[in-house]
Amino acid sequence: MKKTPLLSLILCTLFVLFSQDAEAQKFSKMDVSPMDAAAYPSDYRNSDKLIKITYSRPQLKGRELSSLAPNGKVWRTGANEAAELTLYTDMNLGGTAVKAGTYTFYTIPGDSEWTAIVSSDLNVWGSYFYNESNDVARISVPLNEGSESLEAFSITFEESDNGVDMHMGWGTARVTVPFTK
Repeated sequence: MKKTPLLSLILCTLFVLFSQDAEAQKFSKMDVSPMDAAAYPSDYRNSDKLIKITYSRPQLKGRELSSLAPNGKVWRTGANEAAELTLYTDMNLGGTAVKAGTYTFYTIPGDSEWTAIVSSDLNVWGSYFYNESNDVARISVPLNEGSESLEAFSITFEESDNGVDMHMGWGTARVTVPFTK
């Protein structure tokens, strides 16, 4: 009869040891194109944001920008999910009023200019299901060349006389999208 408590103890110990993995969480590896966000103002202590974009940051890794964001084709403006733009106040893009809210932000790269698009689409993977009829505003902006090459696609904001400029850069390509008040 004394063997039963010892057997129970051994079985209980084995159960606890082998069930540890069953309850462990399985976390994903780091995404190849990690998600990032840019906002204005960029000071995280300032809660009065005007604009914010959440996007994934693909890397060139020896590839040409034109193969990753082809000219003349709608691009998700980053990697993975299409970029998500939040306006915390009503603004204008290319003379079109855009109400405060959350939108998808697409671009169409070109040789000398890019088209920036604010779309009412939400929760979109890539640009595979882009629908022009959901465009809220569009603007064509000049493509410029930077002096340094950026390995990772990057977005930042800067105050302008009339509102906020969104600066996008990748490789030596530089594009500025003006959001006005």
